[in-house]
Amino acid sequence: MSDRSSPEPLSRRTIGVAVGLALALAVGVIVISRLVGDAPVPAPPPTTTTSAPRTGPLALVPVDAPDANSPACAALLGRLPARLSSGSRTLGRLPLAEPAPPATVAWGDGGEPVVLRCGLPRPPELTPTAQLRDISGVSWLPVQGDGATTWYVVDRTAYVALTVPGDAGTGPLQEISETVRGKLQRRPG
Repeated sequence: MSDRSSPEPLSRRTIGVAVGLALALAVGVIVISRLVGDAPVPAPPPTTTTSAPRTGPLALVPVDAPDANSPACAALLGRLPARLSSGSRTLGRLPLAEPAPPATVAWGDGGEPVVLRCGLPRPPELTPTAQLRDISGVSWLPVQGDGATTWYVVDRTAYVALTVPGDAGTGPLQEISETVRGKLQRRPG
C-alpha cells in the first residue's frame, strides 16, 4: 500500500510556467507604473495630504507649466515676499525637494503650505461664465479643492496658480495680488 499523503514533485515544466508567469506579472507592473507615472497632471493638486509634521524640503509633484521659464515668471518670482501673513501666523518660505517644479514657491509654518506656481496653461475652468474675483486690481478664478482653494491669476501675461489651504485666511492672497499687480502686465484684450 502506497502512502498518498506526500505531494507529487513538481515537474520542470510546471516550475517553468510558474516562473514565467511571475516574471510577466512583474514586467506588467513596471510598465503600467511607468505609463501612469508619466501621465500629465491637469491642475495643481493638493500639495500634501498628511497631517504629520513635515521634516526636510517640501516635495511637490510637477504640473504642466509651459511658460515657467518666461520673463514674466522670472520677474514675478524675483519679487515674491520671503514671508506671508496668514491671520495671526507668519508663513516663511519653504525649501523645495529636488527635483523642484520650475517657477514654484511655497510658504508654510508646519501645516499645509501655500504654493504658488507660475507659467501654467489657461485653466480649463476659465469659461465666459466663470465667476472671477478682483483682489487688489488682479482678476482671480477660484477653484475649490479638497481642503484648499487654488486661485488662478487670469488677467496677466502669465497664468499663476496660488493654492491656499482652507485655514490660511485671505492674507496670502492679498499679498500675492499686490506683487502680481506690480510685476505682471495685464493681458491684452
